[in-house]
Amino acid sequence: MSHKPFIGITGDLRQSNRSKSLFTCVHSGYYDSVVAVGAVPVIIPPLLKEEELAPIVDVLDGIILGGASGDVNPRRMGQPKRPSVTPVLDRLEESMIQLCRIVVRRKLPVLAIGYGMQLLNVLMGGNLYAHLPEDLPRALPHFDRMGGPHRHVVELTPATRIDEIYGCSEILVNSNHHQAVRRVAPGLRTAAVAPDGVIEAIEAEDPEWFCIGIQWHPENETASALDRQLFEALVSASRGKVTLRLAA
Repeated sequence: MSHKPFIGITGDLRQSNRSKSLFTCVHSGYYDSVVAVGAVPVIIPPLLKEEELAPIVDVLDGIILGGASGDVNPRRMGQPKRPSVTPVLDRLEESMIQLCRIVVRRKLPVLAIGYGMQLLNVLMGGNLYAHLPEDLPRALPHFDRMGGPHRHVVELTPATRIDEIYGCSEILVNSNHHQAVRRVAPGLRTAAVAPDGVIEAIEAEDPEWFCIGIQWHPENETASALDRQLFEALVSASRGKVTLRLAA
């Protein structure tokens, strides 16, 4: 049996343009990064019931709640539908909700990215800006309207876990989001902000729980070399779970 940490990775769920068939898509940067830092990637299918997902989580030492091509549904925050928001498919949303609940209950080491970060914050009691250009019109651009790469500076909050991971006060990140954390959930804290004040990273206040959510994408080819340290930190935190898994 492997003594390397098993890191679960969620994927996006998309519908074929030619049929009603659904396909789970996983960016290769997720599993390549996990392998590169000495862990074993485990792709998690978007199953709908906790009893279907729990046996998978049982063998995991950490998890990446990944990004998606759609948005967090405004109804999750008691808001009406908006034409600027395209929710993810219902099956993906329900699966991610079940996973988030398991992760929070077990305090499994987690790196939540993009959609994963936003949904985790909402389920823990926070909320979001549903569409930054409308809700915070003075915000700087956080995505390229033409679909190209976009980058901006992020200021790390001193004395946070993410500050310790990066070891510098500012970093340059890729950016492709129009939703963002508005109110941080109880039990979480702000860990990084853009120059306009938009929250770019959150983390657990509990020093015993490795829980980091980031708005940028360290798995992308546009990521900084420093972003590899996030995966290293997740795997390092997950090693404490390996002994328990092997003993079970």
